[in-house]
Amino acid sequence: MSMILISYFNFVSNAQSVTAPKFGKGLINIMAADSTFSMKFGMRFQNLVTTTWTKEDEIDGGAYADPQTNFLIRRARFKFDGFAYTPKLKYKFEVGLSNRDQSGGGTSEYSNSPRYILDAWVQYQFNKNWAVKFGQGKLPGNRERVISSGNLQFVDRSRLNSRYNIDRDFGLHLIHTSNPSGDLLTKLIAVVYQGEGRNVTSGNVGGLGYTLRGEILPFGKFASKGDYIGSSIKRESTPKLSVGVSYDVNNGAGKERGQNGSFLQVSDEDNLKTLTTVFADLMFKYKGFSVMTEYADKAATDNDPVVMESNSIAGTYYTGTGISMQAGYMFENNYEIAARYTAISPDEVVDQKDNRYTLGLNKYIVGHKLKIQTDFTYRDREESNDQLTYRLQVDLHF
Repeated sequence: MSMILISYFNFVSNAQSVTAPKFGKGLINIMAADSTFSMKFGMRFQNLVTTTWTKEDEIDGGAYADPQTNFLIRRARFKFDGFAYTPKLKYKFEVGLSNRDQSGGGTSEYSNSPRYILDAWVQYQFNKNWAVKFGQGKLPGNRERVISSGNLQFVDRSRLNSRYNIDRDFGLHLIHTSNPSGDLLTKLIAVVYQGEGRNVTSGNVGGLGYTLRGEILPFGKFASKGDYIGSSIKRESTPKLSVGVSYDVNNGAGKERGQNGSFLQVSDEDNLKTLTTVFADLMFKYKGFSVMTEYADKAATDNDPVVMESNSIAGTYYTGTGISMQAGYMFENNYEIAARYTAISPDEVVDQKDNRYTLGLNKYIVGHKLKIQTDFTYRDREESNDQLTYRLQVDLHF
């Protein structure tokens, strides 16, 4: 990694045109003298402190005690994007440097290597309304997952996302956008992908996966792509709404959560099952007010998440349903108050029900590029002791 960075900065020093844009627009912008390529280099990190209190049993007094505090570099990333040869051919390359960004790669499926690469894709706009994208990146699942972690309304994504999202994978995307009439906009995305998530190096466990997503924006575009940005950073002068639905099929899913979790240890891939996931979501913004809601339903095709092999349990898929609703109001001084309710209902053999109630207070100094976020969550669990969690995070994004 160090050699890559040294080579990059040597290249930058010899480039014919290098500009330093304003804060939040990238550290370095490069444009070829003949305009045949461009590159924007940016970096960001999130510093997080979390304290969690767990409720004692009633026999011990029932108080919230034993606080556990954790200091963490939640994310630390470099990002490169631009176009190559023609503005119609865009690309993005992003690597993660924090332990959380790289974790999970210590098995043979990843050649026992850190999972550095987050995104590595090219997209060609071959027609006004049609584009094709190839490479590793986010699948078009639930809206909250597609929103960048640097553009979230809360310190991090909801429990619905962490349990049911379809995350990143390597695949081929076909994208269609249209403007049928007036302000009405529609978007369709169809994807075929490998099925095991990002950075897998050893074959294709199980079968391929397929995702189809449709979106409708009845009142036209959001300012600055605000349908995929948390909070009302741009105060819409007229109401804006985006509604999306996704359907995903992961044939012979090799991991507990499809693209996420541990690989299921089976000797016969025929014992793996197909996972289907349905997402429905919406984003609404008007002036300083914003609302986002999501619903998820993940199931095994035989409605049994348990994987059997040789009369023993080889693993269990994380299946069930979930709902998340959040809303916030951005004041003129760029302070924001927000609230979120998340409820997940996993299948009985998988996990316990989990309800979370979160209140947040944010200060946006330069939009999402420089912000301080803090939130407080009450976690109501069906079978385990309840918890209270406080989080404080500083996000810096060049």
